[in-house]
Amino acid sequence: MKHFTPIEGRKVRIALAGCGRISKNHFDAIGKHAGQAELTDVCDIDPAALDEAVKATGARGHASLTAMLESTSADIVALTTPSGLHPQQAIEVAASGRHVLTEKPMATRWADGQRMVRACDEAGVRLYVVKQNRGNATLQLLKRAVEAKRFGRIYMITVNVFWTRPQSYYDSAKWRGTWEFDGGAFMNQASHYVDLLEWLGGPVESVMAYAGTLARDIQVEDTGVAALKWRSGAMGSINVTMLTYPKNMEGSITILGDRGSVRVGGVALNEIQQWQFDAEHEMDAQVKDASYGITSVYGFGHALYYDNVIRSLRGECEPATDGREGLKSLELLIAMYRSARDGRRVNLPLDY
Repeated sequence: MKHFTPIEGRKVRIALAGCGRISKNHFDAIGKHAGQAELTDVCDIDPAALDEAVKATGARGHASLTAMLESTSADIVALTTPSGLHPQQAIEVAASGRHVLTEKPMATRWADGQRMVRACDEAGVRLYVVKQNRGNATLQLLKRAVEAKRFGRIYMITVNVFWTRPQSYYDSAKWRGTWEFDGGAFMNQASHYVDLLEWLGGPVESVMAYAGTLARDIQVEDTGVAALKWRSGAMGSINVTMLTYPKNMEGSITILGDRGSVRVGGVALNEIQQWQFDAEHEMDAQVKDASYGITSVYGFGHALYYDNVIRSLRGECEPATDGREGLKSLELLIAMYRSARDGRRVNLPLDY
């Protein structure tokens, strides 16, 4: 990668492409850092969505990413467009000399994710992949416990995502529920949960998955399960469905070791429901305050994520989740899909 020049003496300028559902979380997060960053431009091919975003943010509006790149003064462009568009858009942004921030998943195909990383390397710009759940207070405490080796030897990790997405959700846009632009329950809705498998459990050795479209009229899966084995010897599973009746019920992770057991649950990893270790630690006093109420499954992590992005662009720290970190969960997702398609166990890494 070419030399990175920190941004100093002014606010970090941010532009955003794609003014749909998730963009509001980005607008709110950027607004919370008004002293250090500003939203300068937005673009969307839908005139109504663009008009709403311009009125809400005061940013300049553009009818396309290409048009925005021709005139924006932004240092970084956030991509909150359909996932299948991220690769080509990231490459276009990188070619303009600007840093790239992409929502999850970074791509819907393994080769496309690799192309994004290469393009940003060659252009000398940074690639950020949003993993806002890592900033949740509950998961930050769990990560500290893992790093402090409080579990001893980890035996099992189980993740459940029992949510609901009605047919009307998929019918709201033509790209939803497609292989090319969206991905299914694993790749879209459970993407951040798949990320936890590697972030907390370490490198995965192999995966065996099943996936099915049981109720929704879509190309991709609305339900899936996968069994995993980690290089450490630990075993576990991830169980995902978008068919839970009548509403979102559970987003959880359970880790069992020979010296500790923890379950973080609630609707979206917002409650520490079990926290037990063989020895006390100062972090135990923080368990009660770590849990929080939620109004959506997105949580409150976007503002914390942007804090890292802004500080790293200023040269004050390293990116928390760059393109290569994003590839780890994409690789695991693709391994799950290959396993489900071919009816066999898939070993990792996918290639060398």
